[in-house]
Amino acid sequence: MPRPIQAHINLNALESNLRVARRAAPSARIMAVIKADGYGHGLMRTAEALSAADGFALLDIQDAVQLREAGFRQTILLLEGFFDAQELPVVAQYDLACVIYNAQQIAMLDAYPGREKLDIWLKVNSGMNRLGFTPQQAVQALEQLRSHRAVRGITLVTHFANADEARGIAEPLARFNDFAAPYRVPRSLANSAALLRYPETHGDWVRPGLMLYGASPFAEVSAQQLGLQPAMTLRSRIIAVQDLRAGDEIGYGALFRAEHAMRVGIVACGYADGYPRQSGRVEPEAPGIHRPTPCGCAPNGTPLLVDGQTAQTLGRVSMDMLYADLSKLPQAGVGSRVVLWGEDMPIEEVARAAGTVSYELMCALTARVPVIV
Repeated sequence: MPRPIQAHINLNALESNLRVARRAAPSARIMAVIKADGYGHGLMRTAEALSAADGFALLDIQDAVQLREAGFRQTILLLEGFFDAQELPVVAQYDLACVIYNAQQIAMLDAYPGREKLDIWLKVNSGMNRLGFTPQQAVQALEQLRSHRAVRGITLVTHFANADEARGIAEPLARFNDFAAPYRVPRSLANSAALLRYPETHGDWVRPGLMLYGASPFAEVSAQQLGLQPAMTLRSRIIAVQDLRAGDEIGYGALFRAEHAMRVGIVACGYADGYPRQSGRVEPEAPGIHRPTPCGCAPNGTPLLVDGQTAQTLGRVSMDMLYADLSKLPQAGVGSRVVLWGEDMPIEEVARAAGTVSYELMCALTARVPVIV
């Protein structure tokens, strides 16, 4: 029998989540973000499930070429554009749109000898300070590109740093709108959080990512409340049970010590499968006293399901296994089904407990985990 861990990908959930995005932004075209191998769900199967989207956004030019050669005719956007002038003939051949965010890319366009015209998305830095021209710099860049012999069309694009938080998007939105007001060109501002919460950011293109895979971008609102369905469920089984006595310790570093007799299940899942080992969470040591988790490991108490019942992890996650507290689940034993995240175990809750984000859990799924579609 094979090792029992499996990742189940629900293509119907992807389709349903795309419809949620469409309903939330009915006047905008949808650029489905499928970078990082479709957030770990598989590039081609994700693109096929999201084929009703108006466009796809990703990073790697090889992935974009693969989509074109598979017959996808939608707009395909390279979110970090081209990195070398040698990529421009491929960009032109496969009709790929490119984000431009620095003067070096414009210089590459200037030197490009081809006659083909390209679609450009000009990145405006509205406050995230990651990629893009400041609004002041973007004025000159836009003027250069509007008259450029190699440019067919221009879309203005920005990205919000705090659309999912209480701070919101008021300041960066005002900054972007002040710059963009004189220009009659398409605009793209909204990620998943802005799409769902700020209709004023919808513009001509929205760029949902996380929500398409069934996770909420908000700490205080669940995916279920947003009408989203998990597209990935990571499942495994209990492969052994240990009966602990008071004082027994478990795992590397002995991070958990039993205060009383208890049952612990060993789950066939570890960090080599993509389960989070790292965590910034602070663990209680004694009433009123806290210390950082040694080595930054996923903490005691990260939730999971065992035979449909909520349980918690214990101790340090190892490469191939982790511990589950079965003290309140007398029926559970070897062979019991475990859901690490997905259906009935929101990935956001796991991510929050482990001090990370849903994106990281999805993208961290490793190649050794069998995928069932």
